[in-house]
Amino acid sequence: MFALITLMIPFLVSAQADVIKKHNGESVNGKVLRIDEYTIIFTYDGEDAENTLSKYAIEKITYGKSGRVEEVTEKINVRGEDDWEKVVIFEEKSYIVGLKKVEEIRGKTGLINFQTGNTGDKKSDKKLKMAAAALGCPFVYMTADKSTVGANSNQLGGSQVIKKGIAYKY
Repeated sequence: MFALITLMIPFLVSAQADVIKKHNGESVNGKVLRIDEYTIIFTYDGEDAENTLSKYAIEKITYGKSGRVEEVTEKINVRGEDDWEKVVIFEEKSYIVGLKKVEEIRGKTGLINFQTGNTGDKKSDKKLKMAAAALGCPFVYMTADKSTVGANSNQLGGSQVIKKGIAYKY
């Protein structure tokens, strides 16, 4: 009888574990400690070290004790450059934890641009998103955002906006 109980203990313990289901199909068994605005802090089953995942990487959480299922985020499907408007740009590194790095990309406006307000920003954002979408990536982590004006930009005195980032997917 003792041997049977000893064999059942791991199953009973894992039955209490929370299951974090990621958008890429992977599941993580552990204990959800807290849910912040953009991240989920958890421990792996049988460990004490705290880990972090971006909410964007997570589809849902099934809580082991109650069985309650919490939907976290909807999956963003980007099938090509035409889906560029779906791409999300992040400036905070914690938002990409748990996502897969694909490639460095950039978006820039032309060398001869005479724009007002934030037109250059919008154009470079669009080009950055289009570059990510062409790779099938729904996320960009912004690594550089640079604007130049007048003689610093080009010989004609226009302005240029250059944004660099890293494309990520599930």
